[in-house]
Amino acid sequence: MNGERALVFDGVTVRYEPDAAPVLAGVTFSLAAGERAALVGLNGSGKTTLLMAAVGLVGHEGRILVCGTPVARRTAAAVRDKVGFLFNVPEDQLLFPKVIEDAAFGPLRRGEERTEAYRRAGAVLDDLGVGELAEWPLHHLSHGQKQRVALAGALVTRPPLLLLDEPSAGLDPPGKMALARLLGGLGAAMLVATHDLKFAERLCRRFIVLDGGRILHDGGDAAAVQRTWGMEE
Repeated sequence: MNGERALVFDGVTVRYEPDAAPVLAGVTFSLAAGERAALVGLNGSGKTTLLMAAVGLVGHEGRILVCGTPVARRTAAAVRDKVGFLFNVPEDQLLFPKVIEDAAFGPLRRGEERTEAYRRAGAVLDDLGVGELAEWPLHHLSHGQKQRVALAGALVTRPPLLLLDEPSAGLDPPGKMALARLLGGLGAAMLVATHDLKFAERLCRRFIVLDGGRILHDGGDAAAVQRTWGMEE
């Protein structure tokens, strides 16, 4: 990436209707290569909208850069090739009948030979603890299993930026710990939208708090998140 920032938001505003109040309002921050930040906020704060804006899934005002590439309609394919994206509803990104077919889609789309694409996909499924499900139909999986299969699809192409929406949802405590260790061992930059502060603390050293579409706090103090939510111990 030649020293470029993995993600830049510069005065970004998002409205779903022209005359509606903004869902994001003048959001500015950047994420360094390899940096891991938690994006936290209450329901409706704009977390999911921010992630979708980063890959051009919703229109925006202002400037967004992904690994130096401006996010725009004409650059959509180039931007998405640099990002591993996890939706908060895994069914929104699971497309194929079997687990292995879905996990291998990214490498196959980039022209990798089928045997190698399936080998890489199987290795990521193993790392996520669902390798034994490779030949299972997707509709037989639990929510947590679907979440890990969708995450495998985001990780398998080794993108420089991961945008993850509630990646620990549906996982039991050991599963959350294992996922935090796995993600923590990767070199990619990550922006992790989550309500799970314990998971966020295991994985991230930076906490960006959204409130009403604006950044309320951006720093390394997880306790500040609890204070903004009125959860001081």
